[in-house]
Amino acid sequence: MPEVATRKPLGRRFAAHLTATGMANLGDGIVQTGVPLYALTLTRSPTQIALLTAAAWLPWLVLGLAAGVVVDRRDRKDTQVVALAARATLLAVAVWLAASGQMTMPALTVIVLLYGVTDVFVDLAGSALVPDLVPRSRLDAANGRTLAAQQVMSAFVGGPVAGGMLALGAGWLFGLPAGLGVLALLLIATRIPGSYRHAATERRSASSEVREGVGFLVRHPVLRPLLVAGSVLNLANTGYFAVFVLWMVGPGSRVGLEPAHYPLVLAGLAVGAVLGSLTAEPLGRRIPEVRLLLGCWTLNTLLLLVPVLVPTVPAIATAVFLLGFTNTNGNVISQSMRQRMVAPGMLGRVGGAGRTLAYGLMPIGALLGGLVAEQWGLPAVFVGATALCLVAVAYPVAVVRQRMVAELEVAVPAPLAATV
Repeated sequence: MPEVATRKPLGRRFAAHLTATGMANLGDGIVQTGVPLYALTLTRSPTQIALLTAAAWLPWLVLGLAAGVVVDRRDRKDTQVVALAARATLLAVAVWLAASGQMTMPALTVIVLLYGVTDVFVDLAGSALVPDLVPRSRLDAANGRTLAAQQVMSAFVGGPVAGGMLALGAGWLFGLPAGLGVLALLLIATRIPGSYRHAATERRSASSEVREGVGFLVRHPVLRPLLVAGSVLNLANTGYFAVFVLWMVGPGSRVGLEPAHYPLVLAGLAVGAVLGSLTAEPLGRRIPEVRLLLGCWTLNTLLLLVPVLVPTVPAIATAVFLLGFTNTNGNVISQSMRQRMVAPGMLGRVGGAGRTLAYGLMPIGALLGGLVAEQWGLPAVFVGATALCLVAVAYPVAVVRQRMVAELEVAVPAPLAATV
């Protein structure tokens, strides 16, 4: 790649997208970190705590394919705006329930489930929008900055803020994310001009478009093994972290952290994620991206054993930092590879099909984590998840090669930036 290509600007529209992403993900971080801690005031059951994680990811299993069709058929910017407006309305209801003392575990689970529905559309539309906003030569940089903003706001900022919101009152835990969602949708609507709809030349049924996206993934020699392995990794890691709070927090836990200190440990995940996202582009120029991706997945898997082998705060904090680094570095590389190997008009469907499996297995993983923890204890969950991840990574290691990626890249499309 010519050196001058790496210096093309990302542009003002991408800056607006990045800022809105940061706002929305700050709200995500407050909800994702605060809700399990808030739930501990309602129950100490591993199954019920894990059910919250399952509810958050279940919409991907149910709606991922259909949402991908919507993203490809509709304006991707407008899809984000509508989903964020629905999210703010939902959280306003949660504020009322929490502030009035009427919140229950069933109600909290439903709120988390519906929040996950909005996340499907916000996430799919946002990731499909990125190639329309930046030059192809800067996809690694754009994806890296986007994931950095997501991790900084959701874990590094959102986690500690969630602790503060709980101290102020449960209503704040949902009220602040609602306001952030409104600010994000206003920024997208007013600062990203133009239309971002990749309309098909012929009108086809939604089922045929779904089959096209699924078929593309099933037949693709690079994306298929990466998707299968990544989906199993997601299942195992979700089961792991669905009950991780019980290992870390409270008088009955192994580590014995106070609830207010738990977000500070998770902040290390965000710090590592930021470094991983920002170094993905320069590392990708020096290390073949397939080797880099699979190396990150392998190291990430081995780090899962640290909380079991060395259950101390310094060791776990270090492992969490490295988990953030390897996970996000790998995510940037894999997402950029996918964007280069999929035609722009199919990004929504292919992304929806892939995430239906990759994210759809996550609620199953969460439920399995809770059930295994109930029957055999938390260490069984952690060791079992590690073993499953190692088996999953072996598949792409055996079949994916760097030359295959270059051979399967699609032609560089004409950017929408030139016509808006």
